[in-house]
Amino acid sequence: MQKIKGRAWKFGNDIDTDIIIPARYLNTSDPQELAKHCMEDARPEFAKEVKPGDIIVAGKNFGCGSSREHAPIAIKAAGVACVIAENFARIFYRNAFNTGLLILEAPGAAKEIEEGHEVEVDPESGTIKDLTTGKTYTFQPIPPFMQELLKDGGLIPHIKKRYKQVQLEE
Repeated sequence: MQKIKGRAWKFGNDIDTDIIIPARYLNTSDPQELAKHCMEDARPEFAKEVKPGDIIVAGKNFGCGSSREHAPIAIKAAGVACVIAENFARIFYRNAFNTGLLILEAPGAAKEIEEGHEVEVDPESGTIKDLTTGKTYTFQPIPPFMQELLKDGGLIPHIKKRYKQVQLEE
């Protein structure tokens, strides 16, 4: 996986799926439409100002609440390359990888990286660098299978790819 470099958007603890994508917008599953409303109740300017490659940095229990896949889809479609948090709600954790959104549990980085800092993430080496402060943090590198899911864009594209490979081998 390639290194990611972007601006940090800081959020607190217990950011639930209704904050990530409010329920009033769940009448669509179109990623681009969901992206327009990503984080709007917490930060109305977020969807308009986030740039491709930017990084969300948050506290504990990110993605708690309902099990909707719309939440990681909205984040990814908004252009966010990665979410760094102290920890994630388990269902959000699974949904993020299933939809191809890179998420990292890095408590030290989540606590210390500030809004607007320039951050570089190396998923393969397990390092996060706050380029603004020069501080480096480590996290448990993503297991190879999960890296494969992310590279393929999520679980469904990964299964389709594997199915094609099996078909070619027969």
